[in-house]
Order: sequence, then structure tokens, then C-alpha cells
Amino acid sequence: MTIQKRNFIIIWFANFLVAGTMTMIMPFLSLYIDTFGDHSDAYVQKWAGLIFGATFITALIMSPIWGRVADKYGFKPILLINGFGIATSVFLMGFVDSVETFFLLRLFNGVVTGFIPTSLAFVSSQTAREEAGKKLGTLQMGSVTGTLFGPVLGGLMADAFGFQYTFVITSISVVIAALIVLFGIKEQKKVKNEKAVQYSRKTILSGLLHHRLMLNIMIVTALIQIGNFSIQPLLSLYVAELTDAKDVAFLAGITFSAAGVGNLLFARKWGKMGDDIGYEKVLGALLLLSFLFIVPQAFVSSIWQLMFWRLLFGIAIGGMIPITTALVRREAPLDIQGEVMGYNTSFRFLGNIIGPMFGGIISGFIGISAVFILTGVLFLLGFAFLYYATRKPVQDFEDFLAEEEEKSHI
Repeated sequence: MTIQKRNFIIIWFANFLVAGTMTMIMPFLSLYIDTFGDHSDAYVQKWAGLIFGATFITALIMSPIWGRVADKYGFKPILLINGFGIATSVFLMGFVDSVETFFLLRLFNGVVTGFIPTSLAFVSSQTAREEAGKKLGTLQMGSVTGTLFGPVLGGLMADAFGFQYTFVITSISVVIAALIVLFGIKEQKKVKNEKAVQYSRKTILSGLLHHRLMLNIMIVTALIQIGNFSIQPLLSLYVAELTDAKDVAFLAGITFSAAGVGNLLFARKWGKMGDDIGYEKVLGALLLLSFLFIVPQAFVSSIWQLMFWRLLFGIAIGGMIPITTALVRREAPLDIQGEVMGYNTSFRFLGNIIGPMFGGIISGFIGISAVFILTGVLFLLGFAFLYYATRKPVQDFEDFLAEEEEKSHI
């Protein structure tokens, strides 16, 4: 077995563990806050939103920094820092007794929460360009599989053992993932090009914001997460409108998982198709399919119709993360690939922050159905941006960065 193949298998399993265990605590966040004292429903809901979003705020800031450090020292040290850091913060969450302390720990959790994005960047850096899509799509299956089982297992464990022990068990699982990386991964160091231009942070950020294709990739990356998270907090309420059944929470869980199943089934296939016919073509098709599959969800009359369209939506949106990551891997110079991937991750976390706020505001003014329609319009806009970028003359990103660096010295 080659080093690359062994590394890939280990990272896949570690991603499964981390994604699964980190989503285990999501179903009972608000219930855990309620144990801190005799608080009103409004108080608990407000803090649940703040605590849920806190991680993404610090993660958005830290992702490019970790990427830059990874370019200098390698991805394995960052994976270890993130793994043991996540485990420590989650362990301490099991022993807090105030929302303020919980909030601070979630902020710290965001500082070290880049395990899965870093693993994507690590695998991408050690994968040939012509098969990056397939490899990244297969890797995503690990985290998606964990995400599907995590919330269900977390809910069962919280009922069986209590909240505190669930946090402890979660932290132990993440430690196991970190130890697997520590003893199993052998990172092949990148060969530095002596003639390579040393780009400043300002040049890289300016290049990303002015290069047509790269800017579009960043925007689409944020749109993916907005599309995922805009309806997520509202899904159980929407399910309750569609059914008179008593087990609404269970049905909402199945409906939510339907998109994950679609994601799981097709992520690798979309990635391989991108390798074969071009990432831009596949990404454009996925944006159109996401629009076509999310808008009908606003007009369903039964929960089974909603599940069907969520499954199709998951199939479409599941290919976007490996495709956008493969595009970044293709365009970014080897010596700054980690930092560029870090900015891409920051846009993902930005979408995580905007999504729930966008969904909440739209549903409050117009209704939940409108969230599906307007989210669909966002995907259509993403397609329009991508179409515009691909119709223009090709800009070599490395040459573009070199020009930006020269301008900064004039």
C-alpha cells in the first residue's frame, strides 16, 4: 500500500469520527443550556443561537492563519493541534455551569475547529490534479457519514447517560481520531521551488478578491453553506406544518438526513465527473440542479414530498464542496495552497453564519416557504457569476498573483 493511499484511508476514518462526534452534541444544545438555571424560553433560544454561531465566527478568522502555518510547517501539525484542541474544549463543555462560560468555550472551539477543512487541504495537496475531484468527493463521504449518524447517536447517549458524559465521550472520540493521525499519517513534505515568488497575505487576499474564477469559487462556497443552513433551524417547524403526527422531531431528523443520504451517494461521482469533463461545467450544472430541487420544497403538501426533494437537493449540493476544493487545488500555487484553502474555508464558515440569520429573517417577514425560493435564487445567481467568469478570457492565478505582488512594491 502506498503512503498516499494509507494516509487517505486514515484521514477518511478520522473525518468520520470527528464529524460524527462533533454533531453528537448539536441536538441538545438548547436543552443543555436549560440546565444552567431557571431561564425563560426566549433566553434559552437567544443563547442557543449565539452559542451555535460562536464557533463559526472564530473559525472564519483562523482558517487562513492555520492555512499559512500549514504551508510553512506541514498539515499534520495543524491536524494534531485542531484534533487535541477540539477534544479539550468539548471535554470542558461538559463541566460548565453558565451560558457565558459555554459561549467562551464555543469561541475557543472555533479557533481549533478546522480539522475537516485541513484534512481536505492535506489530501488535496498530495493528490494529482487529474483525480482531485474523485478523491475529495470520496473523502467527503467520510464526514457526511459521520454527520448522518452523529445527531441520532448523540440524542440516544444524552438520554441514556446524561449531557455531561456525552461531552466526555465525544472528546474521547476526537482524541482517538487525533492519535490515529499522530501515529498513522506520514506527510510527504512539499518540495519548495527556490524560484517561487513569496506572496504577502495582502497580495493573496487581493488576488482572491480580484481574480474572476477564484472570487466566484469563494462566493459559491459561501452560497453552498447558506443553502444548507438557511432552512436547517426551521426544518422541524416546516415539518410540523406538513404533518399531524406526534413524533415531529423524529420525522424532522429523517427529513434532514435525506439531504445527507443524497450527498453521500453522489459526492464521489460528481468529483470524478469534474476530473473527466471539467470542474467548471460540473459546478455550473450542480448550481442549476440545486435551484431546480430546492424551489419545489416551498410548494409541497406532504412530508414525503419534502423528503423526496431534500434527497434530490442533497444529491446536487453534495458535489459542490469537492468540486470547489478541486478547483482551488488546480489554480493555487503549491507553496500557498494551504492559505488559499484556508480562505475558501473562511467563506464556508461565513455561509454558516449568514445562513441561519438569512432564513430566520426571511421566514419572519414572509414565511418559511419563501426561504426555499430565495435560497434557490441565490444558487441561480451563483450560476450567473460562474457563467460570466468562464465566458471571459482565462486568467492564470499564479501570473495574476505575481502582478499583484509587483503592484504592491510600486
